[in-house]
Amino acid sequence: MKCKRLHTRRRSGGFTLIELLVVIAIIAVLIGLLLPAVQAAREAARRAQCTNNLKQVALALHNYESTNGAFPLAYMQRAAWDPTNSDGTMGDSGWNNWSPHALALGYIEGANIYNSINFSIGSADNSDNGVQATAITTRISSFLCPSSTPAIGTFDSYDGVITWIKTQVPGNNYFASVGATITPWTSAPVPGMFGIMSNGGASSRSIGSITDGTSNTIMLGEWRTGDFNINKVSIQDVINIKTNVGSIGGWNAATSSMPAGQADLPQFLQTCAGAAAASVGNWRLNKSHIGRAWNQGMLGYTLGGTILAPNATYPNCQMIPWGGDMDGPSMLNMSSYHPGGANCAMADGSVRFLKSTTNMQTMWALGSRAGGEVVSSDAY
Repeated sequence: MKCKRLHTRRRSGGFTLIELLVVIAIIAVLIGLLLPAVQAAREAARRAQCTNNLKQVALALHNYESTNGAFPLAYMQRAAWDPTNSDGTMGDSGWNNWSPHALALGYIEGANIYNSINFSIGSADNSDNGVQATAITTRISSFLCPSSTPAIGTFDSYDGVITWIKTQVPGNNYFASVGATITPWTSAPVPGMFGIMSNGGASSRSIGSITDGTSNTIMLGEWRTGDFNINKVSIQDVINIKTNVGSIGGWNAATSSMPAGQADLPQFLQTCAGAAAASVGNWRLNKSHIGRAWNQGMLGYTLGGTILAPNATYPNCQMIPWGGDMDGPSMLNMSSYHPGGANCAMADGSVRFLKSTTNMQTMWALGSRAGGEVVSSDAY
């Protein structure tokens, strides 16, 4: 009698569907737990690079001051409008004037670019016949924070013969501070680090003029590059309300600086916030190109102020009745993609992180170079 051998099926070494789904779920949970930590580590690295960039620019400006006896002039201004530039100045309210950034290039990585610039030609992209388009559209890594989005859009330079030359805008995430003022646009002195020249008379500042103390005075502030999209309101947009509010704006130099103008400031802020929604889609009212370039000594490109704390709930604001340019009275504040605040470089070359919860009075004091204020280190 033959015996039958019983055969039993062995289970294969693969996963069942349920086991596979469980493993995938576990991996997904682990990724979910680790991703915030990875993102935080990356942002910490970007913020460290951003801090280092600010320090480089601050030290370059100090080297400029050591060589020339004063920090660079921020921009030119005449007491009266003079379309012929008969007083020999390069431009008006920043138009065609070279920025502190451009003048400091020789002291950082941009020495070759600095040497290629003809500073006797205006800095505006549509006034040099394309001669300096290559130089002034070069992206300088020391002027760019890795946490911010790159600037988009084009520089337009007329070649003097046939056409416009369109090149990429370079971008700039660090502004030279004119202090807690909305209109450093007149011949009156501004409270911040970087002065103006009016009718050929220089009012630039040296280390000795910073009587509030170099460790208590903001030299450079950080801002987000504009999104170049007029069809939405972003924190870095500049809303043009086109008119004065009370004593603030226009040529009211004294009352447009703080704390002298603080009585009308709440109304001004509310007016700016109220105008934001209606600015959408209008390039004269919604100016989304802050930090567009580093070459011009102009508000919104290389110059900003310290009215409000970083990433304020109120928008940047401007009072230019004639159009969409940036050469007019403006409130331009610090902003960043760093959680909780933004970086700034002090006049002593150190870099601090300024919290978004810093109160206005502290911002005004930090923006002032000679206001006599006393600021404690725990105030920001």
